[in-house]
Amino acid sequence: MSDLKQLARAAGLSIDWVDADGNDQRVPDDVLRKVLAALGLEAGSDEQIRRSLQKLEESVGQAQLPPLMTVDLGMPLDLGDHFAPDTPYSLSLEDQTQPLTGTLDARARLPGIETPGYHQLSLDGQRITVAVAPEACPSVEDVAGPGAWGLTVQLYGLRRPGDGGVGDTEALEDFARNAAQHGASAIGISPVHAMFPGYPNQYSPYSPSSRLFFNVLHSSPGSILGERRLRQAIDACGLADELQRLEALELVDWLAVTHARMRLLRALFEDFSAGEDPLQQDFESFRAAGGEALENHCRFEALHAVLLDDDGSPQGWASWPEQYRDPSSPAVLRFAEENADEISFHAFAQWLMARGLERAQVAAKSAGMGIGLIADLAVGADSGGSQAWSRQAELLSSLSVGAPPDILNRQGQSWGISAFSPWGLKQNGFRAFIEMLRANLAHAGGMRIDHVMGLMRLWVTPEGVGPDQGAYLNYPFDDMLRLLTLEAWRHKAVILGEDLGTVPEGLSEKLAARGILGMRVLLFERDDEARFVPPREWPDDALATTATHDIPSIAGWWQANDIDWRIRVGQVDESKRKGQMEERERERHGLVRALREDTGSPAGDEMQEQEVVDGATSFIGHTPAPLVLLPLEDALGLVDQPNLPGTIDSHPNWRRRYAGDSATLLDAQTPARRLERLAQARWQSLRSRQ
Repeated sequence: MSDLKQLARAAGLSIDWVDADGNDQRVPDDVLRKVLAALGLEAGSDEQIRRSLQKLEESVGQAQLPPLMTVDLGMPLDLGDHFAPDTPYSLSLEDQTQPLTGTLDARARLPGIETPGYHQLSLDGQRITVAVAPEACPSVEDVAGPGAWGLTVQLYGLRRPGDGGVGDTEALEDFARNAAQHGASAIGISPVHAMFPGYPNQYSPYSPSSRLFFNVLHSSPGSILGERRLRQAIDACGLADELQRLEALELVDWLAVTHARMRLLRALFEDFSAGEDPLQQDFESFRAAGGEALENHCRFEALHAVLLDDDGSPQGWASWPEQYRDPSSPAVLRFAEENADEISFHAFAQWLMARGLERAQVAAKSAGMGIGLIADLAVGADSGGSQAWSRQAELLSSLSVGAPPDILNRQGQSWGISAFSPWGLKQNGFRAFIEMLRANLAHAGGMRIDHVMGLMRLWVTPEGVGPDQGAYLNYPFDDMLRLLTLEAWRHKAVILGEDLGTVPEGLSEKLAARGILGMRVLLFERDDEARFVPPREWPDDALATTATHDIPSIAGWWQANDIDWRIRVGQVDESKRKGQMEERERERHGLVRALREDTGSPAGDEMQEQEVVDGATSFIGHTPAPLVLLPLEDALGLVDQPNLPGTIDSHPNWRRRYAGDSATLLDAQTPARRLERLAQARWQSLRSRQ
């Protein structure tokens, strides 16, 4: 093996991999050198490779005891790399005051621990945390019973009177109650991660500033502070007309919504801080519980607003004056003292959003949902944002996460977000990973992990190259899987993994063993001959759905709306329209055959569009999936999809709003009928398997 490949493998890169078509691939040497350089490991010459190998060995430090180790429930923990057999130990279990004592066995192993949790182990003057994971995450059946189903919704798209132009937590409350009345057990929502108030045109929920905190534009201040106080603030700011204008739009105007909402939040904060308020104690308690992570986020927000570039625009933290790039620097601490009110304002905005999400989950559960909200965890965060700034040792800000060319995108994808550093996580006891899981499970009964393959490996590319010029970076999968299982168990939450695209060998089996559901999408469950997989042959360890936010709705697919859009934005040449339309017609016939076979109805005339949507809804309900999630777009029979991958301004991504009040949206004849069909199909599926 060459020294370059030795360095690459030591850094966690996969030199060889298998693509979505089953073909063997090898990362070219020039790409390896670029990726390694972005990891801080120069590889341009033999001498640089030698120094980088030495640097990597020193940083990983195999002889150094990590601050946290993971182990499965009841299994011994091998400590032979660090301690000798018969070494005395003291183990303090998380829920007990009296420590357990003993010695390591003849193979230098700690005896199995029968209690899940984070336990403190002391040996030979050293202390580490031992994270003991249960066998599996809570199952959907344990949490919600058999035959569970729910809806997925784009939060920003929900409407209610007085929402000011964007969906908020109060609209989510209303929608959850409405969905529960129709029998839903869960509501999967679009990500609510913290964005950039200074970058209002960067609004994709999958490119956040931080996955530890929330997008405050979705808060509903009136539900926490009271409608009278909200109305007074609106009048004081002179925002009544503007908020009504924004509310009437068909698409979210993120720029105007951001400006109006931030003005309103500031007015509310000034009033809240001016006198004694019965909610002050709750706010202070929230802030204290948020600790260093919350303070750092609020400091980032304040710094981001004032450390502008030469054009007067906010910029990523790596471009700030050097004294502000370290969150713990004297300059940052001094800034925090001098701008205490501004930092308190951002904490106040986070408090409103957190309490709003809490209310929405309580509303869902109180209305009878077994799961309630399912949070959506983005695969990464913006390299110039809050999370990358506050956790620099644990995130890779010099590489962009994406996907190689696959069946979803033949050009490959670069998402412009940063991911965790594998060795940075280990060296810091997986702090950033654990706090992220806890933040996203705090007010939810479940969590969907976008691109769940990222727990095992991520496709990373250096700046300035195409998405096909990357490599897979491997992660401590077993450790991260145990921590995920432990946090899910502690929060009594179900975990879903979006496993579409190039799935590494063994991933699905390991996820299933941990009770993490994969994902199956109707429009993808077909072969090259347009034969759709019958419901009975779908797996029982994956959720079932008709579509995702990145592909057309059933009605849009039926109309070939996606083909029209891809031609319109230049992703597909007009000359290919005829061929694609012919292929779509063949697929339509295939879907109709599958839907008719599902219901046992004879082959006959073509189905009408809304009949197809009805049939697709029943079809996924008949699968043995533990959980079926129907996109609201399909429940309503909408044509347009929320997002068209590969576009920014040429398609109204993440802007479409639903027509109708969220409190009664599902009561109209079409969605009510469709949800009744879904509930009936789930019951039929259960009966057929008894």
